[in-house]
Amino acid sequence: MEYKSDIEIAREAKKRPIQEIGAKLGIGTDDLLPYGHDKAKVSQSFINSVQGNKDGKLILVTAINPTPAGEGKTTTTVGLGDGLNAIGKKAAICIREASLGPCFGMKGGAAGGGYAQVVPMEEMNLHFTGDFHAITSAHNLLSAMIDNHIYWGNELEIDIRRVVWRRVMDMNDRALRQITASLGGVANGFPREAGFDITVASEVMAILCLARDLKDLQNRLGDIIVAYRRDRTPVYARDIKADGAMTVLLKDAMQPNLVQTLENNPAFVHGGPFANIAHGCNSVTATTTALKLADYVVTEAGFGADLGAEKFMNIKCRKAGIAPSVVVVVATVRAMKMNGGVAKADLGTENVDAVNAGCPNLGRHIENVKSFGVPVVVAINHFVSDTDAEVEAVKAYVQSQGSEAILCKHWAHGSEGTKDLATRVAEIADKGEAQFAPIYGDELSLFEKIDTIAKRIYRADEVIADKKIRDQLKQWEEQGYGNLPVCMAKTQYSFTTDPSVRGAPTGHSVPIREVRLSAGAGFVVAICGEIMTMPGLPRVPSAEAIMLNDDGQIEGLF
Repeated sequence: MEYKSDIEIAREAKKRPIQEIGAKLGIGTDDLLPYGHDKAKVSQSFINSVQGNKDGKLILVTAINPTPAGEGKTTTTVGLGDGLNAIGKKAAICIREASLGPCFGMKGGAAGGGYAQVVPMEEMNLHFTGDFHAITSAHNLLSAMIDNHIYWGNELEIDIRRVVWRRVMDMNDRALRQITASLGGVANGFPREAGFDITVASEVMAILCLARDLKDLQNRLGDIIVAYRRDRTPVYARDIKADGAMTVLLKDAMQPNLVQTLENNPAFVHGGPFANIAHGCNSVTATTTALKLADYVVTEAGFGADLGAEKFMNIKCRKAGIAPSVVVVVATVRAMKMNGGVAKADLGTENVDAVNAGCPNLGRHIENVKSFGVPVVVAINHFVSDTDAEVEAVKAYVQSQGSEAILCKHWAHGSEGTKDLATRVAEIADKGEAQFAPIYGDELSLFEKIDTIAKRIYRADEVIADKKIRDQLKQWEEQGYGNLPVCMAKTQYSFTTDPSVRGAPTGHSVPIREVRLSAGAGFVVAICGEIMTMPGLPRVPSAEAIMLNDDGQIEGLF
């Protein structure tokens, strides 16, 4: 049987005018700021007007550790949202925006797949409404103003060896990880070492995703620490007088984007911090607004539950005062087989033993998510090569873990393939049995917070951090930052810091290479192992296959 590609399916979508989609949630035409016919921003004045509404139920979709076999977390998020609407529930979807880096690199787009997609798929995976460009510009405006301040006499006495604010761009470019800036003589300033991160790792991205409104946004931008003086006292963005202009650049980007699924259901797509190097969740503004407008809100957190879900619970929920009623962990038979030692080329052959051997990875994620006090359902994202025996093996394993697994066929059948999952998830959410709590308190020391995540989520025996890192954490505590949560920058492919280790390993250690204080976002980033905050392109990047066809349509985007 010949299957259509995601982009072919998206191109055939029968989209409704965005005003009709807004009307489903009670958003009037005057409160939508349209970008063309099929996407719009929701006005801040409308968001302010619905704050008195009762909150709907929040459903988090997360996954096992990603494998080359594919898991389909966003696809399941979209499929579940459509499924809830199909069984008569008022549901909205909240997902992240796509970064150009992985689109042109290896991961591809971030709009779902098959018949469970959000459209317009091409625009969402490219420039969309310009939010990422605004974030990039605001970030780099601050960079320019720091170097300009130093050039014109350095009134704040910045130690140019201790400028901690790096530049960003939304592209995978390893050549820019470490650079020397301001070469070329007196006219160009004082030479110093610098570097680039990818835009989705920017503290400005995290701030936009955690800020409640423009005032909160400007306060947080002002709190960014950009450099230190010789006496180690911090210099803030507000000292450089950059916070006002940065807020102006982010004024429109702060408003959530409304689009639709293939089945014309509402989807908010806003913000996009990576989950392996940042906090991996869509914006607080989009999620909290959706909760005021729908009875059920389905959102996702990036990569495996050890990253995205952990940060969703410990950072986003803590900061936003929200809590999930139920968590869906996405798994595939193919990924179980890969965790069980099967090569990618052999995934099409039935192998129940390999499925069973790979299931402990899923079991570890179920156990971890339950430790936050939230009920868990497993969604088995169906592939045509899956056999009944393999699916039953996953179901039996999940049952042995005190949870339940439901087969989902949304990729091929849209909402028709997720009605069972939607019905069960709604039942659990309505029971209201979740007793959510983060796994560590604000009062723990920063190192104890890192240690708690490493031991309770990654199941490591120890955290390795040299004296310089421990002293830096203590210094931040003395400066009043000890109550912040931590954001672990770690490989998404494994519970360990080694991307090649699959399954549910124990007995490993977590080395901390560097720590960064994101005072504006309100967390401390711990960079583990070899993880890079500026990814590189693979040997054969997706960009090589992306082009316009003779009809002027985009090909190769997925």
